[in-house]
Amino acid sequence: MKKSVKYQKYINKIQKIRGKNNINWMNILRLAFKYAPKEASAIMQKINTDDKKISNLLKKLK
Repeated sequence: MKKSVKYQKYINKIQKIRGKNNINWMNILRLAFKYAPKEASAIMQKINTDDKKISNLLKKLK
């Protein structure tokens, strides 16, 4: 089996798992905002800040 085909097989599996995990992540987000919206908002702001840092680093890889 060619490496590119093998990689694509694993990438497809990862995509399927991440799709399910994204649903789980969104369910946690809904619960957090339902029961502790102020705290959830603060955590989301921190996540967003770190995501921006990651995006900026990824841009440097081009």
